[in-house]
Formats: sequence, C-alpha cells, structure tokens
Amino acid sequence: MERLDATQGWIARVARHEGPIYRAIAETIGAAVAAGELRDGDRLPTHRALADALGIDLTTVTRAYAEARRMGLLQATVGRGSFIRAAPAVGGPGSAVDLSMNLPPLPASPALPDLLRDGMAAMLGAPGAAEVLTYRSGAGSGAERAAGAAWLSPVLGEVPVERVLLSPGAQPALMVVLGALLAPGEVVLTDAMTYPGLRGAAAQLGLRLRGVAADADGMLPDAIAAACQAEPRPKALYCVPTMHNPTAATMPLTRREAIAALARTLGLQVIEDDAYGLLPAAPLPAIASLAPECCFHVATVSKVISPALRVAWMVVPDARWAARMATALRATVLMASPLLAGLFTRWVGDGTAAAVLGAIRHECAARQRIAQEVLAGARFAAHPEGIHLWLDLPAGWDRLDFAAQLRRRGLAVVPSDAFAVGAPVAAVRVSLGAAADRTALRGALGAIAEELRSDAGPSFADIV
Repeated sequence: MERLDATQGWIARVARHEGPIYRAIAETIGAAVAAGELRDGDRLPTHRALADALGIDLTTVTRAYAEARRMGLLQATVGRGSFIRAAPAVGGPGSAVDLSMNLPPLPASPALPDLLRDGMAAMLGAPGAAEVLTYRSGAGSGAERAAGAAWLSPVLGEVPVERVLLSPGAQPALMVVLGALLAPGEVVLTDAMTYPGLRGAAAQLGLRLRGVAADADGMLPDAIAAACQAEPRPKALYCVPTMHNPTAATMPLTRREAIAALARTLGLQVIEDDAYGLLPAAPLPAIASLAPECCFHVATVSKVISPALRVAWMVVPDARWAARMATALRATVLMASPLLAGLFTRWVGDGTAAAVLGAIRHECAARQRIAQEVLAGARFAAHPEGIHLWLDLPAGWDRLDFAAQLRRRGLAVVPSDAFAVGAPVAAVRVSLGAAADRTALRGALGAIAEELRSDAGPSFADIV
C-alpha cells in the first residue's frame, strides 16, 4: 500500500474547506499549486491512498480528481497515475505571461543583466577577490552591514550597524525571528490574508496564526487589541506595512504610529516584513523606526531589485538580540553568498542600486497605469508604484474557477486560498512584474478583462 509522506502536507488541509469533500480536495490542490507547494509534474497519491488518508470512499476521490482535471490542475495517465499540470511556462507554446509571481519588472535601462555581468567580472578581477570566494561570518561583514543600514535609511533613519544583520533572503530571516520569539503552539497575529511564506514558516515551526481584521489602510489597531485578549495570548504580530502582499494596502503614518504604541502597551513583538518599503518614491517610516525596542525589521532586495540577488537584512532591537540572531542565522543557513552580498554592497556605495531602484519604480508606475486603463470598471486594490494588484471577482465567479479559466488561456494568477489564514475570499492576486514588456502585460490583462466581463455561468462542480 502506498504511504503518504510529509511532502504531501496539503492533504491535512482538506478538512479546513467547507462544502462537499470532493470539492474541498480539488480546491486544496488548487491552493497548493498556487502557493508553489505542488509543482508541474508532481505525482498525486493514488485514489486508494488518498481515500484511506481522509477516511472517505474511492468514488469521492475519483470525483475530486475529475474536478481537479476540469480546473486544469492535473492530468492522468493510465498505468502511471495523476500528475500536477501547471500553467504553460512563460515563453512556451500557447503561453502569454506569468501573472502569479511577485517580482519586480526588469527596467529597460539600466539593463540589469549587463550590470550583473559587469559587476561580477569587476569583483572577481579585483585585488582581494578571494574574500568573496570563501566562508565568513553569518551576520555579514562590517561593510555589508553598513551598506544595509545605508540602504534602509529612507525608512529606518540612522541605525547602528551593530543592529543590522545580513541574511540570504527574507525567508530565512523570518524563520530565525519566529523561531527565536515563539515556541511551538504559540500564536502570531497576522492579516486574514497574508504572505504564503509566513504560513509555510509557521507550519514548519508548529506556530498558530490568528488573522485580524483590516481596512483599506491595513490591520486595525482595535482588532489587534481584541485579539490580544483571547486565549492563548499572542506574543508576536506579523505585518507587511507597505504594499501588503496580497491586498496591496499601505498603512499611513497614523496607522503605523498606532500599531507601534499598541505593541509597547501590550508587550507585543512586531515582525515587520518590509519587502516593498523602498518602492514608493516617498517611502513611509517603518514601524521599526517608531518602536525599535520591540520590532524586528526584515527587508529583502529580491522584491525591489531582483530575486537574482538573494540578499536581505534583519534589523533587531539591540546588540543582545543581534548576537542571538547571528548565532541562529549561522546555525540555520550558515551565511549569505559573499559574492552577491559583496556585489550589492558595491552597488549601494557607487549609486548603482539607487539607479536601478529608480528605474524599477518608474516601470512599476507605468505598469500600474496600464492596469488601471485595461481593467477600468473592475474592482481592485493597488499601489501606484506596486508590483501587484488584488482583484475582487464579480458575483458568479468562484476564485478557483476563475484561475482555472485563465490557466486554459495560458495565464497564471494566485487565488486567495494561498494567502488565507481563515476562509478564502472571492479574489485573486495579479502580479505585474514578470511580463517581459508592457505589450505582453497589456495583452494578459486584456484577457483578464474579457473573463471579468463574461458570464461565469454555473460551475461544472455543481452538475452531477
């Protein structure tokens, strides 16, 4: 008999979905695909194995897999089994553009590939090149930490270098902070729709997420205070204050000040994921600049420059925390790439990083204007310099059916299931950065606009 292993953790989430079990299975598969947990070519459990795992009959599993096939999520081969079928790859036959990946667009000028090639060549050809080809402190060199402090100064102000640590991306930093602040079973407050990476980290560490209400300006202080009266009492608050992923909300200064004051009063530790904080031309102060003694600030280069640069910084309350986090980083990821960290440190010093950021910001604004034009009449939230938008679906459209319909057209968006701490909503995230150019983006958004104007009709899931 086939045994289901830990890589099929999506199965445990089937019970969280309301409605018929066959539909819950198909929706859970769709959410796992959207979150990247299940990928193109992954083999699904046999009908018997899944039926045994869930305590249901074979007929229900057969119906669930048939529904998943209708949604374009999988394909079955006689004698081999059922496999995930992802949307067509960007650039592949019948494809248009990937609207699921949240990454900054490539600016036309300066050309990032050329900068990467020339920068790497210059570093490796310079005296002392051996320093970027060996092991080093897990927290980064003094120069790298100083570069991080300088890079983040528009949102943090002046920060002592001793409080800044280098990390190979934001995800390891989040894992380290969560692991240091909370024990298994403890509660983290977050938005009801939150970054999938937080959900994954919390699951890995055995933490519980509790969603709190928000409005167009982000998390509501009153909802945070009310959640802190519940049992078990939360110890930490996770937030994305600028261009929230996925809702695109940006907290105004008054909301940030209120949350900072609340954290002090309630003894909450704030984990501030400021992935997009530098994208606005006029960035707002980070919460960590308002309450540095109780805030852990994480900022990555991946979302404002390029995921090719897996460089991030963690800014912690004091030197004691810095020493503890440096030890945890070293134990978890050993170190960030000296080559990438060294290159970006150079770019901060010579102005290249600021020039690229400015060009990306300009391209983001242009793409958001295209979205406003092409999707005129649709209901969505976006920041004028952001890299994604949060699209509310009209009545009659199920978010997974909508995503499945776009998949048939070679487009990929992310339904709300990937972000939901509680119940999903009728919305999808549409990312604007992966399109090769503005023309491709316009065509892809045009296809979305066509679907929004169409009659969704009855779901085949409801037809027996």
